[in-house]
Amino acid sequence: MATAGAFRGPATHWLESFEKAREGGSGSGTCRGRWRRRSVISFGSKNRTIGVAAKNQQITHANNTVSNFKRFHGRAFNDPFIQKEKENLSYDLVPMKNGGVGIKVMYMDEEHLFSVEQITAMLLTKLKETAENNLKKPVTDCVISVLGTAFDPFLGGKNFDEKLVEHFCTEFKTKYKLDAKSKIRALLRLYQECEKLKKLMSSNSTDIPLNIECFMNDKDVSGKMNRLQFEELCAELLQKIEIPLYSLMEQTQLKVEDVSAVEIVGGTTRIPAVKEKIAKFFGKDISTTLNADEAVARGCALQCAILSPAFKVREFSVTDAVPFPISLVWNHDSEDTEGVHEVFSRNHAAPYSKVLTFLRRGPFELEAFYSDPQGVPYPEAKIGRFIVQNVSAQKDGEKSKVKVKVRVNTHGIFTISTASMVEKVPTEENEMSSVEADMECPNQRPPENPDTDKNIQQDNSEAGTQPQVQTDGQQTSQSPPSPELTSEENKIPDADKANEKKVDQPPEAKKPKIKVVNVELPIEANLVWQLGKDLLNMYIETEGKMIMQDKLEKERNDAKNAVEEYVYEFRDKLGGPYGKFICEQEYQNFLRLLTETEDWLYEEGEDQAKQAYVDKLEELMKIGTPVKVRFQEAEERPKMFEELGQRLQHYAKIAADFRNKDEKYNHIDESEMKKVEKSVNEVMEWMNNSMNAQAKKSLAQDPAVWAHEIKAKVKELNNVCEPVVTQPKPKIESPKLERTPNGPNTDKKEEDLEGKNNFGAEPPHQNGECYPNEKSSVNMDLD
Repeated sequence: MATAGAFRGPATHWLESFEKAREGGSGSGTCRGRWRRRSVISFGSKNRTIGVAAKNQQITHANNTVSNFKRFHGRAFNDPFIQKEKENLSYDLVPMKNGGVGIKVMYMDEEHLFSVEQITAMLLTKLKETAENNLKKPVTDCVISVLGTAFDPFLGGKNFDEKLVEHFCTEFKTKYKLDAKSKIRALLRLYQECEKLKKLMSSNSTDIPLNIECFMNDKDVSGKMNRLQFEELCAELLQKIEIPLYSLMEQTQLKVEDVSAVEIVGGTTRIPAVKEKIAKFFGKDISTTLNADEAVARGCALQCAILSPAFKVREFSVTDAVPFPISLVWNHDSEDTEGVHEVFSRNHAAPYSKVLTFLRRGPFELEAFYSDPQGVPYPEAKIGRFIVQNVSAQKDGEKSKVKVKVRVNTHGIFTISTASMVEKVPTEENEMSSVEADMECPNQRPPENPDTDKNIQQDNSEAGTQPQVQTDGQQTSQSPPSPELTSEENKIPDADKANEKKVDQPPEAKKPKIKVVNVELPIEANLVWQLGKDLLNMYIETEGKMIMQDKLEKERNDAKNAVEEYVYEFRDKLGGPYGKFICEQEYQNFLRLLTETEDWLYEEGEDQAKQAYVDKLEELMKIGTPVKVRFQEAEERPKMFEELGQRLQHYAKIAADFRNKDEKYNHIDESEMKKVEKSVNEVMEWMNNSMNAQAKKSLAQDPAVWAHEIKAKVKELNNVCEPVVTQPKPKIESPKLERTPNGPNTDKKEEDLEGKNNFGAEPPHQNGECYPNEKSSVNMDLD
């Protein structure tokens, strides 16, 4: 999958893949997905609409619909990229107080300013809700894919679309005197049509027309383009394809000949010219066996299954890598010069932890940054500042040894996770055993968690040039150690020195035992673009209020939709199956009320409170429900009468068989059977009267008898008759035979007869007896 990272970038589409992938449902309480640029958030007057269906809203509510905001993360408002993108957006970008990018929208009839982080949180909240509704269980974790090892953030489907948009903007300006960029709604429509055109050209080499009705000023526009023209138009983009491929081969230290197969994913790889460029670079045919749109989302789903305890998958190893080298810089304790050390090189395995050792007399600061700013797709190379606090000199004035653990976690985030200071504390004689244990392993500390410390390894191959740092207890440079830093391995504990005393030497005064203690130190982290706690809490509170408002708005919309559906449903059925169950005058009045309600919905009822719609629905149901019930009764009543008639015939036949002395029922008492006959006659009379009364009623009137009444009569009849007619016949016991100790006592004649018939047979013997003359008898021990 050498090219996956090159084309999954900013122009790939996430939400639709997420929607497709979620249909497979992991069921593990984990959701997965990848960014898609059609993920949009439209702010209505009372709620937010998030999802793929917001495509039309992107046109209708263009100024209040947020899309294509993913690449605004981690950038300042005055970033040249932001200023360039700002020109092509339908919504307004404004600076935040911290210099970041803010998005201005109208919400709840008021102007609101949201940060990019808030907008992203809104989208993730919606995706979480979508996954939970599908899985029918809460979602606690998610997997979101990120870009690969080598990529170009400005080489993707959107960039190809922009080439087409620029071409047709110029053409329409010349041909129709229309400036598409002057009206955002027209520009968004052009983007949509150009994307469709691009997809059609991938499968057709002939001229493809582009037609847009009422584009601007009630004018229709048209144009055309073929695949060859498209490739000439995008020649600059196509030339950039090989750059990330060369970078990929360089970073993986592979030659083209070493690659046995190439699989491409991402919608843009369907462009024939893109396929040709990749195939030419590797000198072999490329594979497209995977679904280009779903492949990455399916990979996320697989990762979800791996992480979930509810699924067992085939074991295989996936090693993530640090895409950009990370270094630390610090000031020397007594000098103005700075020390620099690269802690994680490019493509270093992740997650991974390292321990650095510093000699300090007081608190000190470490600053993390990307070693190669040009290789980072963002202008800010700094990661953050970390202040190790509460550091002090030893009691004898010497510098303290401070161990700092740096880590890149499973999410690829760099942090200084822990820091500790080594203190030497005198101890009493009775603490000898514990002291000796401490001296044998002074550097041991309880691990953070099982999967963290197993990755803390010695890494001498990445040693820097600074003499001040030790990595995992090892000096990182071959240069002599500085006065500030001493190697732990060169120190011999006092306890070991005591063991070196010769036996013939006179006894010396006992030296005090030294206990080594690791003291945890607090770390103050100041990450670039990190939200403060107060601001984060405010964002969380705001999001909670908006979620509640969305819930209330959903209930309001559901109530409104219920009224609308009722109007359309009844109007349709009154002209069909319900027409016979309402009188003419009532029919005309009800039709008039339905029409008035429909008009109200699209006029003053367009934006009413939930209760107003509830009241409207109740008003309609007062007339509509009786009609619906009559229809249902007319459908159900004949079935219930038929069932009742069948039961009556069944019990009447049994009564007749009893009178005819049928053996099956001769065990039933006559008084019991009279109860059956009486019940049958009463129910039959009730049924005949009910059917006659119903026959006099029209379909537009309420029925004379209801289906539930007939059902009750069936139950009443069964309760009286069934226990009688299902009485079992009494069992007739056969005479018991007297038994002797050796078996039944049979008749003497039978014995004589058997004796005659069994002439020459072996004489009977009791169980367990052996024949006395049997030579080959078997001895058996019996209990």
